[in-house]
Amino acid sequence: MEIDTNYENEMKAKGFNLVIGVDEAGRGPLAGPVVAAAVALKSDQFQFTIRDSKTMSPKQREEAFDEIYQNAYVGIGVISESVIDRGNILDATFLAMTNAIENLIAQFTVDVGRDQSFYHDICLLIDGNLFRTELPYVYRTIVRGDQSVLSIACASIIAKVTRDRILNVYDQVFPEYGFKRHKGYPTLQHKQAIETYGLSMIHRRTFKNS
Repeated sequence: MEIDTNYENEMKAKGFNLVIGVDEAGRGPLAGPVVAAAVALKSDQFQFTIRDSKTMSPKQREEAFDEIYQNAYVGIGVISESVIDRGNILDATFLAMTNAIENLIAQFTVDVGRDQSFYHDICLLIDGNLFRTELPYVYRTIVRGDQSVLSIACASIIAKVTRDRILNVYDQVFPEYGFKRHKGYPTLQHKQAIETYGLSMIHRRTFKNS
C-alpha cells in the first residue's frame, strides 16, 4: 500500500484549509502512558523514509522524527497509566488524540494569527475505525491509515518515538523491568519481571498479566 497525500488533497479540494493526521502509540502495553500525535503537513517532500512506524527501525524513526518537525505542525497528547486505570484504554486513547489536536491547533493559531472563525475549515484524518471527541471538527476514520496517508504515517512516527523516549527514561528509574527493551509491552521478559518484582508505579492496574 503506497503512502501519499491523496486524502489530504481530497479534503483540501473540499475546502478544508487545515488537514490533520492523527495516530497513537501505546494502547497494548502493560505499563506507561498512551501517546497520540497530530500532524498537519507544511510540505510533503521528505528526505528520510516515512511509513507506518511499526515497520521502521529505531534509527529510521529518529531520522524521520526530526524532519517531520521541520515539515509540519505537530501536536502531542500524553495520557498517564493512572488516567487509563480510572477509565479504559479506548477512552484514554481518544483523550490523548483530542489533546494532541488541541495542542497542534494552538500552535497553528499563534503561528498564522487565525482566530476561532477558521474552526469549520479543519478536517481530521484519524487512524483506525473509531473516534470520539467533543471537538467541533469534521473527521474521517481510515483503517490502516498509517500505511496509506502521509500525515497519519507522520503522526504514527511522532507518537512512537515520543513514547519510546518516555519509556527509556522510566527504564533508568525502574531498571529491573527492562522498559528500554520492550517499552512496556507484554513480552515474556516483562511478565517474568512482574512476577519477580510486582507492579511498579507506572504499570496499568486494569491490565492483567496473562
